[in-house]
Amino acid sequence: MRNATIRQLQIFSVAATHLSFARAAEKLHLTHAAISLQIKQLEEVFGALLFDRIGKRVFLTEAGEILLDHARQILQSLKDADESLMALKGLKGGRVAIAVTSTAEYFAPALLAEFRKAQPDVRVRLLVDNREEVSRLLISNEVDLAIMGRPPADLEAEAVGFAPHPLVIVAGADHPLARRSRFPVQELVAETMIVRESGSGTRSAMEEFFHEHALKPRIGMEMGSNEAIKQAVVAGLGISFISQHTLGLELSAGRLVVLKVEGTPVIRRWFLVRHKSKRLTPALGAFWDFVLEFAPSYLKKLG
Repeated sequence: MRNATIRQLQIFSVAATHLSFARAAEKLHLTHAAISLQIKQLEEVFGALLFDRIGKRVFLTEAGEILLDHARQILQSLKDADESLMALKGLKGGRVAIAVTSTAEYFAPALLAEFRKAQPDVRVRLLVDNREEVSRLLISNEVDLAIMGRPPADLEAEAVGFAPHPLVIVAGADHPLARRSRFPVQELVAETMIVRESGSGTRSAMEEFFHEHALKPRIGMEMGSNEAIKQAVVAGLGISFISQHTLGLELSAGRLVVLKVEGTPVIRRWFLVRHKSKRLTPALGAFWDFVLEFAPSYLKKLG
């Protein structure tokens, strides 16, 4: 281990976590060739193969699994030392890494902007992804905290619900259902649904909603972003179950209409989540308290 560099361990850890040199290159802003070279040099240091390469896919060898466990411990120890030194300086020079689900990206930047006004010296890193990836980032301790709709079930988490999260069913302004007064959910079965991908919190909430009514929605399209879904609904390709917090511009412009379906809006909660073992540095504690204090009133304005 003494001949391995910290950078090599970081590169190996990312490649091993994703089982992909290409994904590691993307995450670390390096070329695929640079990743391969560092892994090769690390294998020479240990005198053992760390990955089995089968076609275009890679798999950890037994030696790779052993090294990954120790590499994570080493990198975490270095991160803990860095955070402890930051704590001695107080908020000045502190930093916070935050992951948010893709639906929360509609309000997270505004929260960060307000936080930076109060704490301009704190460096903030923001990652946006679907629920599965945000959960993975929390579990692997790659971020300090997350804003999401539901805490991961397989994480020992400190989770605080800080605001209601309404989910609604929307259609284009000229859709026949847009002119209807409140009607039963059963009438949606004949409609084409445009939905988020499996693994997203919005998709899970939609499936729970229809399951509670013993109905199966007719899914016509699956899309990986709320923006794509909204444009598809505006274009008349179907209707969608979506967070009300994503609809501001389209609603105000009259391009989308929230349908008056019985049982909606479906109210969930936004949660602030961190690993139970995560220590609250001054910077992290300041951001945690800020979200709990500022976010509820801000989200209330979004509807």
